[in-house]
Amino acid sequence: MNIAVIGLSHRTAPVEVREKLSISTPQTADAISQVTSCPHIQEVSILSTCNRLEMHLVITETEAGLREALQFLSDYAQLPLSELRPHLFMLLQQDAIMHLMRVSAGLDSLVLGEGQILSQVKHAHSLGQQHKGVGRVLNRLLKDAITAGKRVRTETSIGTGAVSISSAAAELAQTKVPDLTNCHIAILGAGKMARLLVQHLISKRANQITILNRTLRRADELAAQFGDVSIQTATLETLLETLAAADVIFTCTAATDPILHRENLAPACRDKTLMLFDIAVPRNVHSNANELDHVQAYNVDDLKAVVAQNQESRRQMAMEAETLLEEEVDAFMDWWRSLDTVPTISSLRSKVETIREQELEKAMSRLGSEFSEKHRGVVEALTRGIVNKILHDPMVQLRSQRDLEARDQAMQTLQVLFNLESTSQKYS
Repeated sequence: MNIAVIGLSHRTAPVEVREKLSISTPQTADAISQVTSCPHIQEVSILSTCNRLEMHLVITETEAGLREALQFLSDYAQLPLSELRPHLFMLLQQDAIMHLMRVSAGLDSLVLGEGQILSQVKHAHSLGQQHKGVGRVLNRLLKDAITAGKRVRTETSIGTGAVSISSAAAELAQTKVPDLTNCHIAILGAGKMARLLVQHLISKRANQITILNRTLRRADELAAQFGDVSIQTATLETLLETLAAADVIFTCTAATDPILHRENLAPACRDKTLMLFDIAVPRNVHSNANELDHVQAYNVDDLKAVVAQNQESRRQMAMEAETLLEEEVDAFMDWWRSLDTVPTISSLRSKVETIREQELEKAMSRLGSEFSEKHRGVVEALTRGIVNKILHDPMVQLRSQRDLEARDQAMQTLQVLFNLESTSQKYS
């Protein structure tokens, strides 16, 4: 059995490629079903965010399993593999394990140390369990990755003052429009990213904010969280009127097709300049928006320069975090290697238990019916205790053996000495 990670991120692919491989929560069940139906893939979890799409896999045969995963991604993105492959990364075994730990800790994020990714890894784990994609190995790996992410944030200061994608967008907006106080700002969407946007915009003294959402209730709930500021709310049905009044627009909806494009923007910017900051993936703003003379449109990939200014001070903290993650990887590797010993240990315990039961029955038949049930219970407990104590040390030593050659030799010795049935299963 092998552990693999395959996918793409802001480091390997532009947003126009990433949006083709965005798998929303409702689409996850079908995606997991398709991937786990592949002959050489046993487990899968899918992590899909605005900056990455990656599949964590347990595969029975490396080349065949990766080939099946690649074909799924190509079919889903509706891109020939020759076009998609240059943007993908593939990691195996310990490299794959460390990668997931780094992702969970925020060390692979566009914004170093950002906190939202940890909840996204938890969500991927939950979806994997819900849709039967996560088995014994990935369940342990994802739990350990979540623990590692929490530990990094607790034992280092990397998350202190760490900006999010939303705050980076607010900073970029302020570099383009230094005084946000006199700007009419519209935010399309009312999710977590929108909440962070409102928070950071208010800190920059923005006070003319309108939130548009598909449902008015959710927009009202978001506005109510900021009671000290008057925030207007409306549904997306008022989009055209809002465009006409706005100077700056942020988009962060879950729409799969662009909401803003040249046709509906053109009437709104005839007499003014309109700034668009699209932090959604798939994009909410069509690439043709920049064809308009009075429109300046930016997407998540345009945030990199802003983020770079904030990251330098956290690089030393990232090095401290890497050391913690190495400890977590080692702990997982010890557990994972121990799975190799499960069939041998199970066979040994089963054989010894069979012998115990047979010999106990012989003894009971000799003692006769006058031997009370109470006495039988005492003898039963005695024999179980003896078996457990005899097996304890060999099992502990076998599980804790890090030297693969020595461990394999020990298992072979046990199989020969006790005439056990050998097995090639990784885990049961």
